[in-house]
Amino acid sequence: MDDCASFLPGPLVPVICDICGTKTASILGAFLIAGGYVISSQATSIPFLCVTMGMLPGLGSALVFQIGVVVISKYFKKRLAFSTAIARSGMGLTFLLAPFTKALIDLYDWTGALALLGAITLHLVPSSMLLRPIHITSESNSGVRDKGSSLSARGPEAVCETETLHCTETQEPTTRDSATQKFGQPGTTLTDSQNRNEEFNNGPNRHRLFLITDEESFKKKAILWSYQRQLCDISVFKNPFFYIMMWSFLFSQLAYFITTFHLVARAKTLGINMMDASYLISVAGITETVSQVISGWVADQNWIRKYHYHKSYLILCGITNLLAPLATTFPLLMTYTVFSAVFSGSYQALIIPQLVDMAGHSIMHRFMGFVCFFAGIALLSGPPLAGWLYDYTQTYAGSFYFSGACYLLSSVSLFFIPLAERWKSRG
Repeated sequence: MDDCASFLPGPLVPVICDICGTKTASILGAFLIAGGYVISSQATSIPFLCVTMGMLPGLGSALVFQIGVVVISKYFKKRLAFSTAIARSGMGLTFLLAPFTKALIDLYDWTGALALLGAITLHLVPSSMLLRPIHITSESNSGVRDKGSSLSARGPEAVCETETLHCTETQEPTTRDSATQKFGQPGTTLTDSQNRNEEFNNGPNRHRLFLITDEESFKKKAILWSYQRQLCDISVFKNPFFYIMMWSFLFSQLAYFITTFHLVARAKTLGINMMDASYLISVAGITETVSQVISGWVADQNWIRKYHYHKSYLILCGITNLLAPLATTFPLLMTYTVFSAVFSGSYQALIIPQLVDMAGHSIMHRFMGFVCFFAGIALLSGPPLAGWLYDYTQTYAGSFYFSGACYLLSSVSLFFIPLAERWKSRG
C-alpha cells in the first residue's frame, strides 16, 4: 500500500509546493514518513496501520520523491538521464531492507523496529534542506544570459542554450506575484480605496488602516484564486504527450511488481529451496541498479532519441516475461532474473528524461503528478490481478504472461510520439 500511496497523491504535490515552497514541502514529507512509522509503533488495529503505515508515509514519499525528481530535472540538462539514474539507482537495493528490518524486529520487537525506522528516515530532513529551487525562464536577451553565466560559477545555476536558470532561496514570490498580476493590480485598487476614504473621512489614522486592510484582503484573494486555479487546472489533459506517457507508465507499473512478488513464489513451486530463491531477488536488485546507471549514460550520448531506447527496453521486458514460464530450473530462473532486471532497470532510468522532453520544465511538476496518479492505480490493481490469475489457473505462469503483455502494451503509445510532435507543431 505504501508504494501505491506514494503515487496516488501526485496531483496534490505541485499545489503543496506552491503553497509552502519546494524545500519546506520536502521537509514536510520527511516528517510525514518518520511520523507515520513512529505512530505505527503504537498501533492497535489493522485500519490504524493502514493510515499510519500507508497513507502518512505514502504522502510523505510522494512529496520527497516528486520534488527531488523535479529539482534534479532543473539542475541538469546535458547529463539529465545519467543524473536521474544515479539518484534513483538506490531503489534497486531496497532488498537489503528485508534482512535489516528482520534484525531490528529480533532485537527490539516490532514496536521498537518501527520507531527506529522512523528515526532513520529523519535523515531526509537535512537532505531536503540542501534543495535549492531553480526557476527556469526563456530569455532572448544576451545580457541576461551573461548574468546567468556569471551565476553558474557560484552554484548549480547554469545556462543551456536559450534557457537561463535562476536560483533563489525565496520560493513563494513567483507564484504569488503571478497570481497578483493575474488577479489585478493592487495599485489601482488602493487608489480607488483612497479616493473613497477621503470622501468620507479625512482622518489620517483611519485612512491608513483602510489601506492596510484593503491591501491584505486583496493579497489573500489573489493567492486563494491562484491555488484554486491550480487545483482545477486541466491544461495537462490537452497535451497529447500526457496520454502517451500516462498509457506507457500505467501498463509498465502494472507489470513491474507482478514479477517481483511472484518470482520467489514460482521458484518455491518448482522445488527450489527458500535460500536459493532469495538470491534471485538480491541479484535482481543489484543488476537493476547497475543497468539504470549504464542506461542513463548511454541515453545521454544522444546516438538516437531517448524514446527509441525506452520503447525497445519495454518490448524486451515483455518478451522476457512471456518466456519466463520456460524457466523451470534454478539456472534458467537466474538467467530470466538477470535479463528482466537489465531491461526493467534500463527503461526506468529513462522515465524522467522522457517526461522532461515531452512536458518541458514549465509544466513538468503537474505533468508528473497526474502521470504518477494513474501509475498508483496500476500499482494498486496489478498484484491483486496476478493473484486472481494464480487462484484461477493454480500456476504462476499466467502472472508472467500477463506481465509480459502489459509491458508490450506499454510500448505501443511511444510509437505515436512522432505523430504527436507533428500535431503540436501545427497547433
